[in-house]
Amino acid sequence: MEVITLDSEIIRKLLGKIESVEGAIKDIAGTISSPLQQKWYDNEEVCRALKISKRLLQSYRDEYKLPFSQINHKIYYKSSDLEKFLEKYYRKIQGF
Repeated sequence: MEVITLDSEIIRKLLGKIESVEGAIKDIAGTISSPLQQKWYDNEEVCRALKISKRLLQSYRDEYKLPFSQINHKIYYKSSDLEKFLEKYYRKIQGF
């Protein structure tokens, strides 16, 4: 049997890399969640937050710009979908 020895500096570096991989895995696991762990908003909350009319919000749904869930006559939007929607239409100003 062959014995391999490592100096303490190599072991410290190896442990540091293992810890960074562990942190990355925890970050990824934290972003994967069930739909009920996210914040859901109804029409009124979205209209207030975006300062838009109910009709414009209806247009966004009709044009498939904004995903939603509907239970009976009540409509809900995921916070992550609202963020993606805002990012998609974000216009960066040159030199800002």
